[in-house]
Amino acid sequence: MNEPTAVATRLTRLIARDFRNHVDLDLATARRFVALVGENGAGKTNILEAVSLFCPGRGLRRADLATMARVGGPGGFAVSATLETAEAEHRLGSGYEPPGYDGRGTRVCRIDGAPAPSPVAFSEFLRIVWLTPDFDALFRGAAGDRRRFLDRLVLAVDAGHGARVSAMERALRSRNRLLDERPDDGRWLDAVEREVAELGVAVALARRETVERLDRLIAETRDDAAPFPWASLRLEGDLDDLVAVWPALEAEDRYRRALLQGRHRDRAAGRTLIGPQTTDLVVRHGPKDVPAATASTGEQKALLIGLVLAHARLVRAMSGLTPLILLDEVAAHLDPRRRAGLFDALEALEGQVWMTGADPALFVELEGRADLIGVAEGRLVPAGA
Repeated sequence: MNEPTAVATRLTRLIARDFRNHVDLDLATARRFVALVGENGAGKTNILEAVSLFCPGRGLRRADLATMARVGGPGGFAVSATLETAEAEHRLGSGYEPPGYDGRGTRVCRIDGAPAPSPVAFSEFLRIVWLTPDFDALFRGAAGDRRRFLDRLVLAVDAGHGARVSAMERALRSRNRLLDERPDDGRWLDAVEREVAELGVAVALARRETVERLDRLIAETRDDAAPFPWASLRLEGDLDDLVAVWPALEAEDRYRRALLQGRHRDRAAGRTLIGPQTTDLVVRHGPKDVPAATASTGEQKALLIGLVLAHARLVRAMSGLTPLILLDEVAAHLDPRRRAGLFDALEALEGQVWMTGADPALFVELEGRADLIGVAEGRLVPAGA
């Protein structure tokens, strides 16, 4: 894959007010590597979560905004970041205002002091990818977990994907409700099934494009001797099979007819049984040519890291922006060879990397290349204190 010249972006300052356990965080960075060190529960991951709010979605924990506000605080929070590029400096703001007289809380987004309509607007300036311990059981867990992981991969290269997925889910809920309450109302069912088909095919096509591009990039750059094994990827699902064979309009028609024919079955099941909500991301351990789920725990972890690193390269190639990478407690579970290999691979990506770990010794190989920052009880302290 021929990658275009990418714009390097770095966060040089992060400020958070009343976010999680941080009352008044003000963190300045000077290097590409930022290592946050402290005991469990100190607030390291909370800092990564604050950074992750500068991309579409609800951040790396997928939490409700209201739950991010500090307990005992005013009920809202504010996070701002100074973003430095080769051409200019930008100030991004993300926050939450607690419910007012109407009983509804409000998400606030700002770019250089001006209101932004949604977090999607941040994608013009910044792309973010991450890996957290929540992904450790990805390959042997439920298909829904892999589907959410897949949509996160797509969202990093296609900022509108999240809105399409949300609209599709709302349309599916409307159809399920109609089947339950008004199963004989053919006119309304026809209308909602047309919407489900249009949105479903759009979601399936976006997923397919990202997976095909990522699989091709991995195949073109694979190295059986690398510390992180390469993965092969494919999508599995009825609608995925349709969009693989038919043009978009024909796939919509065929999906819509399948929805019509499946009304009685879906009503009995209480849910729609075919569509993008049943897609699974199938991953194989490339060098061994076995399903990822059957690999050892250590092999699965290494395979996942390799997949995330490849995805970061894809984001850079497709968006023209070198992504910021968030790694939560990743280095602690690697042997010395793989830990050194991870740091080398991250160095080659040329983007800024924020990492967490309980032991400063995990980052000794980054001495002189990393900002080593201690975190304790929601405060910044000297590393190792």
